[in-house]
Amino acid sequence: MKYNVLGEVSFLELIKNARNILLNPLPFHRRNFAKHGDVFRVHLGGGKKVLFTRDPNMARHMLQKQHRKYHKSSLQTKDLAKYIGEGLLTSNGEKWLQQRRLIQPAFHRKKLKILVDTMRDVIESSVMSFPKNKEIDVLPLMSDLAFEVVAKSLFGYEDPDTISRLQYITEKAQHTLIKEVRQPYKKWWFYLTGVTQRTLRLTKDARKLLEKIIQDRRASGEKKDDLLGMLLESRYDNGNAMSMDQLIDEILILFVAGHETTANALAFSLFLLAKDQKIQQKVFEEVSKVDPKGAIFESLNELSYTRQCIEETMRLYPPAYFSDRVSIADDTFEGMELPAGTQVLISFYEIHRNSQFWEQAEIFNPDRFDPVAKKDFSNCYFPFGSGPRMCIGNNFAMYEMVIALSSIVRSYKITTNETSIEVTPLITLKPKNARLTFDQRTN
Repeated sequence: MKYNVLGEVSFLELIKNARNILLNPLPFHRRNFAKHGDVFRVHLGGGKKVLFTRDPNMARHMLQKQHRKYHKSSLQTKDLAKYIGEGLLTSNGEKWLQQRRLIQPAFHRKKLKILVDTMRDVIESSVMSFPKNKEIDVLPLMSDLAFEVVAKSLFGYEDPDTISRLQYITEKAQHTLIKEVRQPYKKWWFYLTGVTQRTLRLTKDARKLLEKIIQDRRASGEKKDDLLGMLLESRYDNGNAMSMDQLIDEILILFVAGHETTANALAFSLFLLAKDQKIQQKVFEEVSKVDPKGAIFESLNELSYTRQCIEETMRLYPPAYFSDRVSIADDTFEGMELPAGTQVLISFYEIHRNSQFWEQAEIFNPDRFDPVAKKDFSNCYFPFGSGPRMCIGNNFAMYEMVIALSSIVRSYKITTNETSIEVTPLITLKPKNARLTFDQRTN
């Protein structure tokens, strides 16, 4: 494939669609991919342009093969960082590499094996308290569960008021950021009306809460084998510890990234199982064969179909539904010149639904992810990103989702009266009005 000539979306067309793009940009993306092909250029005004791509080869080119020529754009390193700090998710270059090396050991398999027991205890306690025989929006339920798992498993923190406050602040920050990113020409208005300043004050409150968590741990003298304990003990090559500000940056980012994508994926998974009772029954039969009080880490291998359901959910509804990069050196890809400064948005959502790579791409079919068939899709499946900057917590998230889904299906039959699911694309892809009913199973 050669990209000698690209389709163009004018700034005028962008302005005409501004309201709809703010609410949900996915239809705009789909229309233009259908019209222009797998790569097109959007004019943002003021001479600024961005390339949109759903070409998985181009995605791998930027994220893996030539990753040193690409950095995350200012969308993450400035816009997102001003609300959640300059940590692993929002940094580039040497700082990112330094932090990645420092934090990576906390997510090694042997560390996660220690955490899964706490994870299971939190999940089972939460699952038992689900509202029963009553239609509810499942996303807030999954958000509470996932946030509690992160707080207790990674940071050993259990105060419900603090956890709720942190959840509230992260949601508010995300909504403000989305407005700023999708309507960049109105940033002045958000400053003038105080929207940005109010959100920044909220994030300062979050940082104070996290500072207290750190200080409480230090004051207690406890040596816990969790992420917070490891971060407090870790040292850079020069022997220095992380500063308080850097610690808060990393913890805030892990709180945000560590719960939201998992909550979204679980909510989508439960809705899809509610819509297809045969698949849900197959999951139930699998989880019923596993001792819920047995060695949880070892039992994860016995829940292969449950995992397939999650993998297929993350194909159809990838929580991290896009990523972006900016070239820091001149590059080319299949005849397309990518000079330094080129900004590119990668649509994982469109890659995952592209009929060139997926048979019956819009259909929920966990069987496509059986251990053999999955190999066919390895080059066009990006549930956790790709390359050196692949999500550091991907294994933690998958363990959590498999444990949670198996626990929920073991305990409840899940149903819905909804015919389809709506999405809310913010920084992550969220389900909207995923209303489900949980009926207690009698075993």
